[in-house]
Amino acid sequence: MQNPSAPTICLASSSPYRRGLLDRFLDTYEVMDPEVDESNDGGLAADDLARHLARRKAEAIAVNARDALIIGADQLAVMDDRVLGKPGDHSRAVEQLLAASGKVVTFLTAVCILDPIGRARYEHTDRTIVRFRQFDRRLAEAYLRLDEPYDCAGSFKLEGAGFLLFEAVSTDDPTALIGLPMIWVSDRLLDLGYLLP
Repeated sequence: MQNPSAPTICLASSSPYRRGLLDRFLDTYEVMDPEVDESNDGGLAADDLARHLARRKAEAIAVNARDALIIGADQLAVMDDRVLGKPGDHSRAVEQLLAASGKVVTFLTAVCILDPIGRARYEHTDRTIVRFRQFDRRLAEAYLRLDEPYDCAGSFKLEGAGFLLFEAVSTDDPTALIGLPMIWVSDRLLDLGYLLP
């Protein structure tokens, strides 16, 4: 439910996972693909890059949706100081999972909210630490056939059967690993006058 006087909410993302999170409590909102170049040409550190991309996505949509409250987000998976991309296909996903076996991967989920009324920008980054269990190619292959997480950084879906690969997860907000830290997002929306159920 939304306050009728509050600006329309616009999600600056093509991610079905982020849409799924907003669907849990918002009746109506718009979705726009920001089509932002996500390469790290400036050589930014992972934390800075995640924040930069979330802000760029929100600002790209703001150009044509000045009266909307815009939510931009980005997530990076970092292992051994290296950013892991989305695998895109099965063989790269197997390679990525086997590299993560027995290791720690940090997921940085950055959010940028642009408020059209106060012309304010709110930013937050959630750090989720995932310890992967030791596993072999058989488990990696079996898991990938089950979830097909080829569009996910880290090659797994928490909302699927990704837990099969984990030893432990440490986070302040479990929804962050799915793509948006909803505790923080809902706090900001409440502060900005949105009537949430």
